Amino acid sequence: MAERARGLTDRKKQILKAIVEAHIRGGEPVGSKYITQSQQLTCSSATIRNEMAELETMGYLEQPHTSAGRVPSKQGYRFYVDALLEEYAMTAKEIAQINQLMKVKMSELDQILDKASKVATTLTNYTGFAIKPRSRTVTIRRFETALIDEKSFILILVASNGTVKTRNILTETVVDMQVLNRLCAALNELLAERAASEINLPLMMQLESRMAEDSLLVGTVMKSIYEVLSELDSGELKVNGLDRLLQYPEFSDAADLGELLGALERKDDILDLVSDVEGDRVNVVIGQESAVKVINNSTVVYRPIRQGGRTVGAIGVIGPLRMDYARVLTMLDSLGGNVSQLLSEPHSGEKGEEK
Repeated sequence: MAERARGLTDRKKQILKAIVEAHIRGGEPVGSKYITQSQQLTCSSATIRNEMAELETMGYLEQPHTSAGRVPSKQGYRFYVDALLEEYAMTAKEIAQINQLMKVKMSELDQILDKASKVATTLTNYTGFAIKPRSRTVTIRRFETALIDEKSFILILVASNGTVKTRNILTETVVDMQVLNRLCAALNELLAERAASEINLPLMMQLESRMAEDSLLVGTVMKSIYEVLSELDSGELKVNGLDRLLQYPEFSDAADLGELLGALERKDDILDLVSDVEGDRVNVVIGQESAVKVINNSTVVYRPIRQGGRTVGAIGVIGPLRMDYARVLTMLDSLGGNVSQLLSEPHSGEKGEEK
């Protein structure tokens, strides 16, 4: 891209910028007449047509089948986002809507992210999403138990990412607080801070030895522990405003829309796209830049959310290639900053997710 961009003169950049922004607004191919009438260019219409033809040859523009006008290519959108985008000035109403997020009284991370994605949907008019990314190094930081009756108890698992999970354990043998205290001590000594890949047969045998005559509990408890670790590693995707996709003609083909909705429902592809990103800057994935084939004609914009030096989630939107990039990038950056600030407050994100 950098090599090819060297051939873009200031005039070509100005023309490309005008075409991208006009196409974003109206969705129609843009001709030289529009550029001549609307831009501060002193060159002739013929010169503009020549420049547009060269931009097409260079891969920044495309010409629909029967139209005299051009539309941006995916390469053109990428150059626009990287080099031509001007900062969007938010309105007082938009700032107020984002700041309203700071007033919510929620302590659970998934609730905060879900609320932020709903605000993103409202502000941008694109489909919003919230992600709790995969955490392949997640461990159980602490185990606790609570007795229900002589044949059941609650196993409480506090994960290294702050999430809290609970499991109701039904037993075949009688249990009391003495048994549970011994179980809890053994779990914390042998399994705490260990990833699922580190929990092996020798550790399980040690656990059974520690539980002695109550070793029958170990199999049931270990099944629940593995289930929780699997859930914590799998990530989570919540989508808001799917109906917004229907407002754009790019998603009018039922088959293409169905494939996109399927990818969102499966969640794995989108989680792969977001989970390994470092830092907290806004990321823009345009079309085939993503390995997710079904979003080749879409754009995904997202901002990772960090807490305590690690990525704990992400918020974003998905929409057509002719997305209002300036507005979306500014909105998500501001929203993400507010979420990070909210999570840094002592009352936020401490309770995690209880389930």
